[in-house]
Amino acid sequence: MSASPRRGPAPLGDALRSFLKSSGLDAQLRDARVYAAWRAALGEAFAKRAVPVRFHEGELTVEVTSSVHLQELTNFTGEQYRALANARLGREVIQRVDFKARA
Repeated sequence: MSASPRRGPAPLGDALRSFLKSSGLDAQLRDARVYAAWRAALGEAFAKRAVPVRFHEGELTVEVTSSVHLQELTNFTGEQYRALANARLGREVIQRVDFKARA
C-alpha cells in the first residue's frame, strides 16, 4: 500500500488570503481601504459631512449631511474627489460615486 503524497505547509500569505476570502473579510478590508482613501481625499473636516456607507461593484455610496454639500458634490467636486481617492488606492477602484442626502 502506498501512502498518498503529503503536501507541505502552505506559505503564510497564501493561507491568510484563503482564510480572508472564505470568511468574507477580504471584502470588508477592501471596503475599509476605499473608505479611508475617500476620507483622506476629502480631508478631515469635509469627510465628516460626506460619509461613505457602502461600496459595491465599483460604486461608492456616500451620505451627505446637507443639501448644499449634496449639490456641490453631485454637480462640481465629486468627480475630483473620486479621482483623488483612486490615486490614493493606486488604481481605478471607485468607478462611480452615488451621493445621497443623509436621512
